[in-house]
Amino acid sequence: MNRIAAEFVASATALDNCPRWNRTEIAIVGRSNVGKSSLLNALTARPGLARTSRTPGRTQALNFFTMSESLALVDLPGFGYAKMPHALAEKIAIMMREYLRQRANLAGVVLLVDSRRGPEREEIDLAAATRARGLALLVAATKCDKLKRSERADAIAKMKALEAEPILCSAVTGENIDVLRRRIFVVPARSGRG
Repeated sequence: MNRIAAEFVASATALDNCPRWNRTEIAIVGRSNVGKSSLLNALTARPGLARTSRTPGRTQALNFFTMSESLALVDLPGFGYAKMPHALAEKIAIMMREYLRQRANLAGVVLLVDSRRGPEREEIDLAAATRARGLALLVAATKCDKLKRSERADAIAKMKALEAEPILCSAVTGENIDVLRRRIFVVPARSGRG
């Protein structure tokens, strides 16, 4: 896979600080320990583009990465377990909700779910909210390299509550990263400007 001309552009801590452009945005969302930064690096074939950490909850802003002249990926803070003050966690949750509900450029969501665990209430609710807003929903079942072949069917079955076909993928082995990338690139743009 050739590198995509991906670049980090900006971080925003509020909707008003997001880039003003005509690019279609695809949000990358998931739990704090699901491997969002690793998957973003795999999607762009640029190791180190998004910072990875062994400590969950390091992403605390909306991080914008261009993928082409017309497309950007937006790395959202993880939800669930993360060591941070309650007030900061609440501020981050409000920022994410506003972005997901109001951002005009947002055309789709890549929801990352650990393939070994399956979705929980937050993921199910996020998938429903994504569909309700009319956004494209892609489900990336991450860390599939840690599954035995015999466990894969059960892992896919656990994702039924999300009402979207999951893509078993691994940032470590590269499995199905091309499939996910191709699906991201065909998400239709929405009218509106950030």
